[in-house]
Amino acid sequence: MKMKIYENAAAAKDILARGGFEDEKIAAGVKEIVAAVRDGGDRALFAYSEKFDGSVLDADTVAVSEEEIEAAYAALDPALLASMKKAAENVLSYHSRSPLKEDIRTENGRTTGYTVRPVERAGIYVPGGTAPLFSSVLMGVLPAKAAGVPHIYVATPAKAGKIAPAIIAAAHLCGAEKIFKTGGAQAIAAFAYGTESIPKVDVIAGPGNIYVTLAKKEVYGKVGIDMLAGPSEILIIADKEQNPVHVAADVLSQAEHDRRARALLLTDDREFAEKVQAETERQLALLPRAEIASFAVENAGGIILVKDMKEACALANEIAPEHLELAVKDPEALLPEIRNAGAVFMGGFTPEPVGDYFAGPDHTLPTGGTARFFEVLNQDIFLRKMSVIRYTEKAVREDAEDIVRLAEAEGLFAHANAVRLRAKGE
Repeated sequence: MKMKIYENAAAAKDILARGGFEDEKIAAGVKEIVAAVRDGGDRALFAYSEKFDGSVLDADTVAVSEEEIEAAYAALDPALLASMKKAAENVLSYHSRSPLKEDIRTENGRTTGYTVRPVERAGIYVPGGTAPLFSSVLMGVLPAKAAGVPHIYVATPAKAGKIAPAIIAAAHLCGAEKIFKTGGAQAIAAFAYGTESIPKVDVIAGPGNIYVTLAKKEVYGKVGIDMLAGPSEILIIADKEQNPVHVAADVLSQAEHDRRARALLLTDDREFAEKVQAETERQLALLPRAEIASFAVENAGGIILVKDMKEACALANEIAPEHLELAVKDPEALLPEIRNAGAVFMGGFTPEPVGDYFAGPDHTLPTGGTARFFEVLNQDIFLRKMSVIRYTEKAVREDAEDIVRLAEAEGLFAHANAVRLRAKGE
């Protein structure tokens, strides 16, 4: 299987076309699950956990026990645990930077500003899928911790009642209060509405499959959410100075995630494109997840030739990718041209997995073109600005005429009266 080379963006229109998050059949099923858990609580939650994951749960076993946490730590390679701790330190340190601060100011008897408060409870979803994504635990729990959320819970699918030890250890290490053995749309519904065993939260964050994404969409408004995230994707802008071995490896780093993953390369050099094409084919044959990566590259991947780097940046902004690698000699020169991306990786020695695991910035990113309006998961998702206003008697009298005029112009005479009475001293 060769990664196809397209002469231009027009020739690649089929792979650039994006499907949304809607799927009528799946959406109908998700609505049914959400409503069942909302109305039936634990009974419905446990029934779906058994149906979809083969986990027979009850109120005593739905949360990971202390004994299971101890067993998870014991099962981990000490070197892996040490690396996990280093990564956690980097992620927490990064998310603790430049926190939102209270800003309240008083001028001429008028106090205005805002306070900043974390939400009370956060629910972090961690995918089960085909790989134990313990890194998603770090990237979900630690921004909430940096925000000061007092109660942080993790939900993740348990296969036949078991969760990967690395996920349990990561959640405990990061400070999750409880880890729940449930996934899918039913877990999202449980966080949104609460059940007898799972608390209702204020914000749900974390990636998942289309069932999880549609469930988050369904419950949004009842709770806050971080974003609507779909399959993983990478877009690489590369010049001919790059090592094709490295660029091919980066293409496959996302293609192995999911059969629906997207992996694209933009370059202005055909010879370089052909080298990456050949190298991708060679490396693909060596991957344990070759079947998944091959399907993704063939069905949602490709190399698109562009006239120059300016065109590459313009196309990247249209695509608004989850991960954008600027694998060019001078990435700083291109960065000002980039408006829409979840995360930007600068230079030939900053492959996407650096951000996935260790650098500090979050890897829970907007996909499917939603980087045009969603942002990377960060501590702000778990914080709320709360307005503060205080007027003195003198100040309300000075501003009364304007306020009354504005209120009455909208036909809201009771609004106007609330100010007028104070201005008159009544």
